[in-house]
Amino acid sequence: MEPTQEEILAGYRRARTDLDAWLADATLADLRRKSSGTKWTNEELLFHMVFGYMVVRALLPLVHLISRLPAPVGRGFAALLNAGTRPFDAINYWGSRSAALYFNKRRMSRKLETTINAITRRLERENNSSLGRLMPFPDHWDPFFAPTMTINDVYAYPTKHFDFHSRQLSLRPPQQ
Repeated sequence: MEPTQEEILAGYRRARTDLDAWLADATLADLRRKSSGTKWTNEELLFHMVFGYMVVRALLPLVHLISRLPAPVGRGFAALLNAGTRPFDAINYWGSRSAALYFNKRRMSRKLETTINAITRRLERENNSSLGRLMPFPDHWDPFFAPTMTINDVYAYPTKHFDFHSRQLSLRPPQQ
């Protein structure tokens, strides 16, 4: 069952609260420590978790466009992106490492806030018809990408991504 708009927005609020708690509690040594199960440090992984929201913000106009095109165009686009999975993985890894140098402990929370605010404004303007539109997706790029996703699925994606990677942090869980 697809999450409701309120469930999606509640996930966004929780992600902001959790990120703020991790950043407030973490020492510089905590942030520089390797995460569990990735090659990133905790700080790099935290940025990668924020990056999931940034990707959705950037993708939404493209998803809206491609979901209006004939299905073969969307399938071809998804297949083309799937063919580029190896370069995408390298860019994703090194991009998160590099970007965490700028979007570090001091800037990361603000970036998530502005990104979520923008996504929230866009989500609040959607209607049931637009949220239900389908688009083929590059399902090799991410475990939470399905071969076909609705626009609603795209809005729900970054919190799933955030929660998955939060279990890989070698930081204390945020206090709820």
